[in-house]
Amino acid sequence: MPVPKVGFLSGLSGRLLLVTAIFVLIAEILIFVPSVANMRLMWLRDRLNTAAAASVVIEGLPDQELPRSVQQETLMATGAKAIVLKKADASRMVAAVEMPPTVDEQYDLSDVSTPAAVYDAFDTLLFGGDRVIRVYGPVGETTTRIELLLEDGALRRAMLRYARNVFFLSLFISLVTAAPIFFALNRLLIRPVRGMTANIREFAADPSNPARVLRPSGGRDEIAVAGIHLAAMQQTLQRTLKEQKNLADLGLAVSKINHDMRNILSSAQLMSDRLSDVDDPVVKRVAPKLLRSIDRAVGYTNEVMSYGRMREPEPRRRFVSLRPLVQEVSEVLALDTRGDIDFVVEVEPALQVDADGEQLFRVIHNLCRNAVEALSQEIAAERRTVIVTGIRTGSVVSIAIEDNGPGMPQKARENLFTAFRGSARSGGTGLGLAIARELVLAHGGTIALVEKVTPGTLFRIELPDRPVPLDAFRHRA
Repeated sequence: MPVPKVGFLSGLSGRLLLVTAIFVLIAEILIFVPSVANMRLMWLRDRLNTAAAASVVIEGLPDQELPRSVQQETLMATGAKAIVLKKADASRMVAAVEMPPTVDEQYDLSDVSTPAAVYDAFDTLLFGGDRVIRVYGPVGETTTRIELLLEDGALRRAMLRYARNVFFLSLFISLVTAAPIFFALNRLLIRPVRGMTANIREFAADPSNPARVLRPSGGRDEIAVAGIHLAAMQQTLQRTLKEQKNLADLGLAVSKINHDMRNILSSAQLMSDRLSDVDDPVVKRVAPKLLRSIDRAVGYTNEVMSYGRMREPEPRRRFVSLRPLVQEVSEVLALDTRGDIDFVVEVEPALQVDADGEQLFRVIHNLCRNAVEALSQEIAAERRTVIVTGIRTGSVVSIAIEDNGPGMPQKARENLFTAFRGSARSGGTGLGLAIARELVLAHGGTIALVEKVTPGTLFRIELPDRPVPLDAFRHRA
C-alpha cells in the first residue's frame, strides 16, 4: 500500500499552526464585537461634546441668532445638519441647514445597554452610510440636552477603518502568538511522533534487525511511554519471528529426515518380519515387541510434523485397558534394563479408559520420558522413582505421572505446554508437553501440573467417558 507524502499543510505541523491562528482570530473577534460598539458610541459622544461647546456661546446670547458663517463652521466641525439645544421645556436651534432632512433613526446616548450598542454598531456597518440619524444626550452634568441631526456616512467610514485596523492587528497578534506555540508543540509532540513514524517504517522494512528496534527517549510523558511500549512490542515481534523461523527450519529438516528415516525403518520392518520364522523362544518373545516398536517409530517420525498441522487427527476412541498400556510405555523406555530408576505402576488391572489407545500411549510416553530424563540428570542418595497411578471416579479417569526428580524450573512453568519455550532441560524443544496437551484436549480432558510438597514433578490427566446415547444405553441394559 503506497504511503502518502506528508506536506506542510497536510501534516500535523501545518494543521497545528492553522488551528492556533484560527483560535486566536476567534478570540480577537470576540474582543472586536464590543470594541467596535464602544468605538461608535465614542465617535457619537465626541460629536455631541463638540456641539455642546457651541451651545455655551448661544446660551450667553438670548433671543439672538448666530451669524450664518458661525453656524456653517459649527455644522462643519460636528458634521451635523442641525444642532438643537433643549433646556427645561424650551428648545432653541443653534445651527441648521436651509431645510433639515427627514430623520431615519434616533439614538439616546444617555442610557445605552451593551446589547443595544452592539446591535446598533453592526446595523450601521451593514446597512448604514446613506441614512440621517438623530443623536441626543445631556450636556455634562446639567439638565440641558443637545441634539444632532447628521448623516451616518462619516460614522460608517470611521467604523470600517477601525474594523480594518483591528483585523490586521488581530492577524498580526495571531501569527505572533501561534509561532512560539507552534515551535514549542512541534518540538514536544510533532518531532517525537515523526521519529516514531520513521522507526515504524524502518522496522517494517527489516523486522529481524535488532538495530531497528526503537530506543525510548527515557522521558515520563505519554509519548515516551508509548515509545517504551512500542520498543517492547518490537522486541516481542522479533522473538516471535525468530521462533517462527526456527519452526520453519525445523519443519524442513524433519521433512528431509522423514524421507530417509522411512526408508531405513521400512528395511528394518522387512528384516524384522523374518525373525518370526526363527524357532528360538527368546526371538519369538521379543520379535512382536520389536515389530510394534518399529511401527511406532514410523508413527513418531510424523510427531513433530503433526504438531505443525492445524490439529491432530480425531481420536478413534474405545475402551482401552490402562495397565498394559502403561507397562508397554515402560518397555519402550527400557526401564526394565536400568537399575537406577524404579517404574511403579499403581493401576488396577480392570481399569479401562475411553480413549484412542495410540494417542493415549503418546501422552503417557511423553510425560514418562520427561520424568526419566529429569531423573537421569539428578544425582541423589535416595532411590529415583517414576510412579504412574490411575483411578476412576464416576465417568472420569484420572491418571497421574509423578517423579521425585529436581522439579520443573520456573522458566518452564511460565511457558508450560508452549513448543520451543516450555522445555525443562537444556537442548529440549518442549514439543512433548505441547503434543500431550493437544491430544488430551482432543479427548475433552484436561492436563495440568500439580504443586506438590515433596521434590519432583506431578502431572495429572483427567479423561471423561463419551456420553452414551439413550438408545444405546437402553439396548445395552
